[in-house]
Amino acid sequence: MSNTTSGLPVGRGLLYLIVAGAAWGTAGAAASLVYQASDMGPIALSFWRCAAGLVLLLAVRPLRPRAGTPVREPFGRRALRAGVTGLGLAVFQTAYFAAVAATGLAVATVVTLGAGPVLIALGARLTLAERLGRGGAAAVAGALAGLAVLVLGGGGTAVRPWGVLLALLSAAGYCAMTLLTRRWGRDGDTDASRTTAGAFAVTSLCLLPFALAEGLLPHTEEPGRLLLLLLYVAAVPTALAYGLYFAGAAVVRSATVSVIMLLEPVSAAVLAVVVLGERLTVATVAGTLLMLGSVAGLAVGEVRTPKERAVPA
Repeated sequence: MSNTTSGLPVGRGLLYLIVAGAAWGTAGAAASLVYQASDMGPIALSFWRCAAGLVLLLAVRPLRPRAGTPVREPFGRRALRAGVTGLGLAVFQTAYFAAVAATGLAVATVVTLGAGPVLIALGARLTLAERLGRGGAAAVAGALAGLAVLVLGGGGTAVRPWGVLLALLSAAGYCAMTLLTRRWGRDGDTDASRTTAGAFAVTSLCLLPFALAEGLLPHTEEPGRLLLLLLYVAAVPTALAYGLYFAGAAVVRSATVSVIMLLEPVSAAVLAVVVLGERLTVATVAGTLLMLGSVAGLAVGEVRTPKERAVPA
């Protein structure tokens, strides 16, 4: 089951993606606590998330075990990979935050995370010759239905066209990042840690002017608490989660990646009930079960169909 170019088994890649999706889901709760403890804005938080995540990755990089035969990738190719991935990440994050401000959290989440799997499935079919199949299409449809029930089940949402367009732009950035990571993983010579660090560096540079305009340094009466929260955001849902994401996305089919990452809103919903004390609703339970069932179905299909993944691009 190992991917022939990176050496990472597909089963382990699936596990990496599941952990990454669950870790991403904790970012929203942590961000809410950051906003309670300070006047930090979303773009500044995104900047510090990537910048501090980059510092953490560079700090632990010398501690990582080295492969027996390290691959020497040309500098130009590394720079192109970091630039394109970082730009996709910057568009994904910034357009999503802007969509939330324009049309609300629920609609922005449904459009961004709902359009992502559809765009990725189409892009993977056209550019990577990855077939989704009827079972896979049904799983994607089930996951999107679960997402809609989970996020919109409470009602009271307002749809604004400009916010929807921003959410679609965010989904396009996510799609490009996922497809390119998969393409490079099939071509070989990938290093998830290096890809993540390069993407964070580019994203931080892209976000810096917007963060400066918003207010880079927050005011707070609880600096210790704020620092701990920022360290958590940088370490778990950023450095750890994106490192696992780039490693797993290189060996798992793109459509499967996009659906597994829908574990983010599931994780966020569970945290909202358990940690933040929100009420458990029928929509929360139904949407969570639909999405978890879809993720499980695609994961089983991914492990059982190694031949389909071997189809050349």
